[in-house]
Amino acid sequence: MQNIDELSKKRARELFGSQDLSSFEVGTIKGLQQIHEYLFGGLYDFAGKIRKLNISKDGFRFANPLYLEDALRSIERMPEITFEEIIEKYAEMNVAHPFMEGNGRSTRIWLDLILKKQLGKCIDWATINKNDYLEAIIRSHVKATELRELLRTALTDKVDDREVFMKGIEQSYYYEEPDNYKG
Repeated sequence: MQNIDELSKKRARELFGSQDLSSFEVGTIKGLQQIHEYLFGGLYDFAGKIRKLNISKDGFRFANPLYLEDALRSIERMPEITFEEIIEKYAEMNVAHPFMEGNGRSTRIWLDLILKKQLGKCIDWATINKNDYLEAIIRSHVKATELRELLRTALTDKVDDREVFMKGIEQSYYYEEPDNYKG
């Protein structure tokens, strides 16, 4: 039997060029919930649902559920005209971490949809080193400059390139795998 990661990765791969992907709201909380539900529906009972519990990772506590709905509404209203604004919005969504599990995989797709809609670009995730990305995302809760510049180096206009999308999905899931060492 396949595990949750394998099944959700299969679903992520199926998104490319699908009607589902083109039907998701772009840049909204609802759109992020649609992505999460698509990836994890039937795998987690909380798929697509905003969490009601506190969560943390490596000692960092994400947004308290008491304030999460307000935080998400504020994030949704953030401008997304320039690359800088879009990355700021993405960094804020990472701090919010609205789901119990699957936030990174869902928000990276969400980010690419915003970039595609607003700038005609996406991130070529396969070109971004895992440790560099994870370090930048950790520090982005203070300031998103490092994350922004890292992602800027990977911007591409190949938004309809199946290979870029598929390699990006592989990289996105790789980011979530535990390392046996700290690099």
